[in-house]
Amino acid sequence: MSTKGRVLVAMSGGIDSSVAAVMLHEQGYEVVGMTMKTWDYASSGASKKETGCCSLDSINDARNIAVQLGFPHYIIDIREEFGDFVINHFTDEYLAGRTPNPCVLCNTHIKWDALLRRADQLGCEFIATGHYANIRQENGRYIISKGLDESKDQSYALWGISQESLARTIFPLGGLRKTEIRQMAQDRGFVELVNKPESYEICFIPDNDYRSFLKRRIDGLEEKVAGGEFVLEDGTVVGTHEGYPFYTIGQRKGLGIALGFPAYVTRIDKDNNRVVLGNFEDLAKNAMTVGKLNMGKYDNLIDRPLPTITKVRYNDGGTEAIVEQEGDKMKVHFLNGVNAIAPGQAAVFYEGNDVVGGGWIESNYNLSYALDVIQ
Repeated sequence: MSTKGRVLVAMSGGIDSSVAAVMLHEQGYEVVGMTMKTWDYASSGASKKETGCCSLDSINDARNIAVQLGFPHYIIDIREEFGDFVINHFTDEYLAGRTPNPCVLCNTHIKWDALLRRADQLGCEFIATGHYANIRQENGRYIISKGLDESKDQSYALWGISQESLARTIFPLGGLRKTEIRQMAQDRGFVELVNKPESYEICFIPDNDYRSFLKRRIDGLEEKVAGGEFVLEDGTVVGTHEGYPFYTIGQRKGLGIALGFPAYVTRIDKDNNRVVLGNFEDLAKNAMTVGKLNMGKYDNLIDRPLPTITKVRYNDGGTEAIVEQEGDKMKVHFLNGVNAIAPGQAAVFYEGNDVVGGGWIESNYNLSYALDVIQ
């Protein structure tokens, strides 16, 4: 029996989670591999060939790694719990005029819970994933921080994980760069992993066509929302759109309307089935409200205005901001305007490389006194 303990590794079949399992095996952990089946591609109705973390090929790739290294591998079917929570939330958010982030939701509410339950059943003290992030313990708290390779950093997607879950989580790749991961796979003879293309799509929308997914998922959606109005910021009607759920804040392409200037979606008015358009400058807001918080670094309480770098989407570089907690909400005041702040997306607050916490964006707006607050 390993002196380091028994660890359940989430294995998608990709290079990152596979190398994570290899590293832990070589470090002396007793590794158990597990692949989660979250979605049935046949039920998605998408035209794209089955790829990604839920495909049969990916499951077989994960199992092959386990067989070669001599540790057990299991497949668990969480399609029902995934669908009930993540997909229903996805459709509900678009119907509410917001832009959901299903991958973050899945991490924090489905995958970690599913892994920990199975870890307990299999006698595993720890769970591990192939995320590019780090964890450390400080002042009695478990703190997530950015991975060394900032181009691959995934800390943004992990803000919602509970302290109890973090206490049992290992991120083996946090101190490595992607180039090193590829070299490790190459050196160990796992050439198929090095050459395997990475998947960036939402797992249940492999063709990236969320509009068609919504139409298939929600009976009569097109009839319910068709014929809505495109309007300018001052309320001037300038055209007809296909239905407010099919648009997102910041969208420019695919609007099907010519106004003589580059037009962007600046707001969704779902109550009136209106999509508000403006120019690029209209996208910038200097404040937002964030709810459903998980402020892990400071025990869910910020008792003073706190300077942060705040990200409003995964590929956002972050913007200087002051966050002020008011009850169960966070008021965020940006030093500079931030474009396309979309309600429904996650907002994550950083101190240096540390994740202070995060939550779900509820609204965006401009405050004339925002700069005074920050200064």
